[in-house]
Amino acid sequence: MMISTICIIAAMAMNMLLAASNYRTIRGYIIFDSIDIHCEIQAVPFAELSKMQPGEPSAVIRERVIRARNIQTERFNSLKLPSYSGGVGGRLHCNAQMTERMLHEFAEPDAESLDMLRMAMERLKLSARAYSRILKVARTIADLEGSEQVQSMHIAEAIGYRNLDRGDWAERGI
Repeated sequence: MMISTICIIAAMAMNMLLAASNYRTIRGYIIFDSIDIHCEIQAVPFAELSKMQPGEPSAVIRERVIRARNIQTERFNSLKLPSYSGGVGGRLHCNAQMTERMLHEFAEPDAESLDMLRMAMERLKLSARAYSRILKVARTIADLEGSEQVQSMHIAEAIGYRNLDRGDWAERGI
């Protein structure tokens, strides 16, 4: 997805900048924690690249993104950003702008999803901020699929997009 590629590039650039910083652990964690999607990408061997079949056409992906954005526009049509959120009472445009209260209204996980999220938070040592980010991304994944409810598969995918947000990332040298 184009958005995840942009986020990956931004995270990689910030990581390079932080590598020279004496405050890498403190500042790096805060910066990575603030990015919604970040994934570690492994190199694909040439033999596999040469065998790859064409993927989904960009036009199809674009239409799905437009539908998801329209769903979000409709969802937030009557809502305004609280002034304390930096929006000065402006309009909400996307799931990333949801407040904690809105998360409970629009992205509340079911019992199975909540259990999965709890296990991920504990095992991966994710931050409290990551919890909200995961729900926002899961809501977006559900919108891309046209799903009214956030389901466990959406939560699982969103958790997967937080692989640089582990509590031990500094020890792993990321």
